[in-house]
Amino acid sequence: MAGKKKLYTEDSIRELGRAGGCSLLVLEPGDIITPLARDMARELSIEIRRQPGSASAEPSGSPSAPSLGAGAPPPPQAKELSSRAGIKVVNGREVSLPPFAFDIGRPEMDVRCGDVVTSADGAPLAAGFLSLQKGSFPWTFHYHEVQYVLEGELHIGTKEGTIVGKPGDILYVPHGTAITFGTPSWAKLFYVTYPADWAMPS
Repeated sequence: MAGKKKLYTEDSIRELGRAGGCSLLVLEPGDIITPLARDMARELSIEIRRQPGSASAEPSGSPSAPSLGAGAPPPPQAKELSSRAGIKVVNGREVSLPPFAFDIGRPEMDVRCGDVVTSADGAPLAAGFLSLQKGSFPWTFHYHEVQYVLEGELHIGTKEGTIVGKPGDILYVPHGTAITFGTPSWAKLFYVTYPADWAMPS
């Protein structure tokens, strides 16, 4: 009987690199590896091979782990460099996201999120990462947000229907919009909000 297929994301490849001693990853038939995971493997000098006879399975939607921001969540762990000119650089490949600070009542979704640019940087807007696994939860925006889908498939539920965002898609959600955040499998996105202190009551 065929084994359960695995999903390799950027985070899982990073963990392999941290464990050390991994220079080759052999994908079994049905295994899925996301584009960001392939980029991370190249960066860590991990060669990826697929067993003969197995079709290449690139994402579209996927499951795994870690991203929206919170009132005052633990800051994401990331290497950053700030220049004298006030320019902040965050190494997004090393960002480790904390659990979402708001209680949405859906622990199985493992929603994770964190701002990497905040008002503490003197910015009028905030930016960060959000990730979620299969499921959906309601959310009302008391701020403006632009979302860039990095991995998986993001479903934004509205009264008019569901808007689907796939890797490379950009979505804008205006202030006052009530939606449901969801995914049929896994999604990770980068967001920019205005104002910066988006988690504060408006």
